[in-house]
Amino acid sequence: MSTLFEPITIGKLELPSRLFMAPMTRNRATLDGRVTELTAEYYAQRASAGLIISESNQPSVIGQGYFLTPGLHAAEQVEAWRAVTDAVHNAGGRIFAQLTHTGRIGHPALYPDGALPVAPSAVASGEQLFTPDGMIDHPTPRELTVEDIKTTVADFVSAARNAIDAGFDGVELHGANGYLLHQFLADNTNLRTDEYGGSVENKIRVVLEVASAVINAIGADRTGIRLSPANPFNNIVEADPAPLYTELLSKLAELNLAYVHIIEGGSRELTKTLRAAWPGTFILNPHPTPEAFPATVEAATEALESGVADAVTLGALWLANPDLDARIKAGGPYNTPDQATFYGGDHTGYTDYPTLDKVASA
Repeated sequence: MSTLFEPITIGKLELPSRLFMAPMTRNRATLDGRVTELTAEYYAQRASAGLIISESNQPSVIGQGYFLTPGLHAAEQVEAWRAVTDAVHNAGGRIFAQLTHTGRIGHPALYPDGALPVAPSAVASGEQLFTPDGMIDHPTPRELTVEDIKTTVADFVSAARNAIDAGFDGVELHGANGYLLHQFLADNTNLRTDEYGGSVENKIRVVLEVASAVINAIGADRTGIRLSPANPFNNIVEADPAPLYTELLSKLAELNLAYVHIIEGGSRELTKTLRAAWPGTFILNPHPTPEAFPATVEAATEALESGVADAVTLGALWLANPDLDARIKAGGPYNTPDQATFYGGDHTGYTDYPTLDKVASA
């Protein structure tokens, strides 16, 4: 039986606990995709997590889906992230970079040339982009050509190399939450009739090509992937996810990835099916019911102790409690996450959540 504070090995990293920090978009980068000194402070405050998985980083200009999100496709972005990874490592932590191409969850307003976002098929998301001037509808995306797909794979590889150059300990490929890789897997976003659509084998092809190419560039021990079977976020439809994801996990296992990270959007039975299909390290963001937000310490503990996961990620609790591990050991109390400050803004709701010792001294 595993526990939250039992050590675990991920790739070549010896981690002090199985309590990881989930990736969380915070929209506090500059307009050109650079993180700031505040970002370094934010992550360093949370360096006691067994592993930090960073917020999403776009691997290319066209991969951006929101304002004020960071990238890893320009030299200035790499240099900015290096200050963050240095701060985390100096505080004794470890950090992976999440790489996210948002696909159809994008907008011409985000791109210098006003281009359309891209996707497996020309199917609009039905969602909207938040802008300083209000909400605007996502347009119908442009369908990726086979040559475009090759370019996208190369963008992921370049971003992965940049992440290692920036000092990250590894990368997590974002194949979840209705973004590009997930769009290739889903029923309603992939209507292709070529080698990237139709059958299960074809629908998982892009994910496998990206994972294989990144592994060839930086090593399997530094490459993980995040998946969210049955998660309808961003208007995704997956009528029967189990056969597709078990096949995907079977093929990914042949690549010897460092881990698979599952967002529990379906039933616990589906989670158990996926767990049985994956021979490596299985990280779970536990949400046993759709209403379970934020994921609780109790749910994380149960997932480990029942054997359904090797490690767990929590998001909002780490956001609001930079010393979450110490608070769990002390039995609380916990700061309450302020959803009004989740996205954008200054230090408020970002680096100003107090630790237990600060509360005590006050």
